[in-house]
Amino acid sequence: MADVLSVIPASVLRNLSDKLYEKRKNAALEIEGIVKQLASSGDHDKISALINLLAMEFAYSPQANHRKGGLIGLAAATVGLTSEASQHLEQIVPPVLSSFSDQDSRVRYYACEALYNIAKVVRGDFIIFFNQIFNALCKLSADSDVNVQSAAHLLDRLVKDIVTECDQFSIEEFIPLLRERMNVLNPYVRQFLVGWITVLDSVPDIDMLGFLPDFLDGLFNMLSDSSREIRQQADSALSEFLQEIKNSPSVDYGRMTEILVQRAAAPDEFTRLTAITWINEFVKLGGDLLFPYYADILGAILPCISDKEEKIRVVARETNEALRAIEANPTENFDVGAVLSVARRQLDSEWEATRIEALNWISTLLNRYRAEVFCFLNDIFDTLLKALSDSSDEVVLRVLDIHASMAQDPLHFRQLVVFLMHNFRVDRSLLERRGAFIIRRLCVLLDAERVFRELSTILEGEADLDFACVMVQALNLILLTSSELSELRELLKQSLVNAAGKDLFISFYASWCHSPMAIISLCLLAQTYQHACDVIQSLVEEDINSKFLVQLDKLIRLLETPIFAYLRLQLLEPRRYIWLLKALYGLLMVLPQQSAAFKILRRRLKTVPSNSVNGDQLKRASSGIAYSQILHHSGSKITEDGDMDQDNGNLQNGIEFASLQQFKQMQQQHHMLAKSRAQLRDSSTSLLKDGPKSRTPTNSNIRDKEASFKMI
Repeated sequence: MADVLSVIPASVLRNLSDKLYEKRKNAALEIEGIVKQLASSGDHDKISALINLLAMEFAYSPQANHRKGGLIGLAAATVGLTSEASQHLEQIVPPVLSSFSDQDSRVRYYACEALYNIAKVVRGDFIIFFNQIFNALCKLSADSDVNVQSAAHLLDRLVKDIVTECDQFSIEEFIPLLRERMNVLNPYVRQFLVGWITVLDSVPDIDMLGFLPDFLDGLFNMLSDSSREIRQQADSALSEFLQEIKNSPSVDYGRMTEILVQRAAAPDEFTRLTAITWINEFVKLGGDLLFPYYADILGAILPCISDKEEKIRVVARETNEALRAIEANPTENFDVGAVLSVARRQLDSEWEATRIEALNWISTLLNRYRAEVFCFLNDIFDTLLKALSDSSDEVVLRVLDIHASMAQDPLHFRQLVVFLMHNFRVDRSLLERRGAFIIRRLCVLLDAERVFRELSTILEGEADLDFACVMVQALNLILLTSSELSELRELLKQSLVNAAGKDLFISFYASWCHSPMAIISLCLLAQTYQHACDVIQSLVEEDINSKFLVQLDKLIRLLETPIFAYLRLQLLEPRRYIWLLKALYGLLMVLPQQSAAFKILRRRLKTVPSNSVNGDQLKRASSGIAYSQILHHSGSKITEDGDMDQDNGNLQNGIEFASLQQFKQMQQQHHMLAKSRAQLRDSSTSLLKDGPKSRTPTNSNIRDKEASFKMI
């Protein structure tokens, strides 16, 4: 210490701690001269002692003016050392770095000034302190004092220049430092970080693209910053990196894809747009490299298809089509189950466009990877059935297309119809709102006859009689009115003269017996008019209720449509179609005279030529001859209703109705169930009036009794 004091005059040391800047500056100039002399003489021990004095007695002093003097003195000593300063940096730089966190803003300012002067002298030699300097500058960029910020900015520019020209800079050591600070919210720090990323990316020898996944999320986070300048800087940096990705032969898509998928769901629109744009480019560039991330990408795209921002929707749709165009092999890291799971989850989306695209993906997977999709059928089948209740017709159409594709396999066809009936049974509103729509579409996709035969078979053994009746009425209305079932109606019209028509009629008959109005309609359609008469005449009081009359009203109105034009034309030949005439008069007798349907049917019957009816035919029509006997008349062939041709015709087309037994038995079950319910209602009413009694049946007894009627 004594040697150092002998070198530095006491006045210099005194002025170095003076409160006036000019005195401190003059003292620093004298120190610079002293150091130059010592350096020229090679006396580095004294130089080291002098630097130690400046650090310990001044830079680390509790007195602010001493710290200011120490900083300017250390900078002056470095200038005096010139090219030899590098060997003393271990002593010079740490005190300066320590001053960056000083409580006095002026000390922090002079620390920036001192390090700036030191850096100008040593240039690349001080790179060994880069991480500490970067950390200090990061804090100073957000300093509360504007002057300190300005000084730090100047120092930052110099450090960037030094780093770009230095080949000793270690990007591997710098990246962890950068990654730690990327989620800082302070706008000044964000500007500082983006500035460094941009500068380092511009250096040819530094591969920032290889480390992009480490700070990509932070850049995307800045896109939603409140400062427009920061958003623009972050966007500019991201655009530059995306361009580099396009030109790079090797890119780590995996880690970046995970980040982009998360950012595609960000609340900020600009962030979502940028993320989906990046995903779009990745899909185009990555190709089969993206197979492991296929499901994640799809999970990000589908919600964006329904985004409120049009630009996002456009890019999302483009990306979706590009992704669908990539045909993957399940053996090549392509997880069909994961993609299917994503599509299934998106069926719960509140947005129609997203649900439709999710269904399109399920359809695509089914077409390309049928065997693999069927392995996950249990996971998606219930969801697809629930989707039939969707409020969107377009969604329901897509669901039905998928069901139809799966139902190409007989086992899955049966499963589809069974589950569909179950859904109709538990959700009557679905049957009312979408029943006809769903069934008609399935008839187009799968074959109307196949669908109706399967439905009829299931309904024949249906335990819920109320549901069976409602379902048969719905199917009957579809059969009579839908254009999709025109071929089926034509086949049924030939039931008496065509084996295929007869077989179809018989397959419907048992289940149609659940509804008197449905069986009458079926007989009129199949031209089995005598049996229609028998059914009408067999109706009892329980059958002719308000529901029956509503159904009858619909039938009468349908008789006036083009579908039943053939029936109306047959009325021109009442001799030939005597049973048709009698059936229509039977319906007329059932209708209330003041009803609109009564008036419609009566007007129609008034147009029948009255002088064309043969007395013998009327006698025969009213004689009560069993229809089964007519159908089996020896040597006869039934060509039209009630018209027998004596020839050697084929009798195998005759239909045996077993004297209405099948219809009557089914209706008896419905009557017993109705009576049971009436008794239960009466019992409940009396209980409410009289109060509880010792032998009052319990709820479980009542349910068991009702169930027993359903099982008959």
